[in-house]
Amino acid sequence: MRGESERGAATRQRILRTAADLFHKQGVGATSPDEILEASRAGKGQFYHYFGSKEGLVHQVVLGYIEAVESGGGPVNYEVRSWDDLERWFVAHIELQKHFRMLRGCPFGTIGHGVNEKDELIRQDLSHLFEVMKNKLRAFFIAEQAQGKLTADADTERMADFCIAAVQGAMLMGKVKRSPLPVEAAVKEALAHLRQYAAVAGGPPAVKVPSRKPRRPGQTPLGGRRPRL
Repeated sequence: MRGESERGAATRQRILRTAADLFHKQGVGATSPDEILEASRAGKGQFYHYFGSKEGLVHQVVLGYIEAVESGGGPVNYEVRSWDDLERWFVAHIELQKHFRMLRGCPFGTIGHGVNEKDELIRQDLSHLFEVMKNKLRAFFIAEQAQGKLTADADTERMADFCIAAVQGAMLMGKVKRSPLPVEAAVKEALAHLRQYAAVAGGPPAVKVPSRKPRRPGQTPLGGRRPRL
């Protein structure tokens, strides 16, 4: 029985990983259950046993993203405790997108782009995901404010929302342009804007997002291990 349970859990995780990758690559609407099952080498009976429907599968994928953000198990670290950490948070999104040769956007945003008025459960899941992300970032701004390191007019909630909106829009531009340049430029401007709220005495260091080095023709930006989604 234990062996069957372990095999079942492995099959479920394989379906989830495959679905997450396909959703990220081509969107939820363009991905069929049959395509997921073929790529994950699973059967329809297993699919409906573990998830019930395609909506149930998307729900579980988003819950997995929420858990990764909360636990720090994803490719982007949301534990921001300094301005350097915040800069690394932004840059991690650029590196994630470069890994996929600028062919993909944010995995969360890609699912969000396909949500319509009938997808209320998925919309609520994504709303919760973005709220978790916001609270992680806001905790840093709140700590800075408590230490007198932010100006009196700094709104920590709006600053956190701005970070997420900026990186989502930047990654969409990077995907459309097939270039990291607009993403890097947007990140640099976003950090410069946020620095305006830093009190002079305890201000953050200057933005250090590097400009992209020129590459030889044919050289790709792909490097490092494949991020776990």
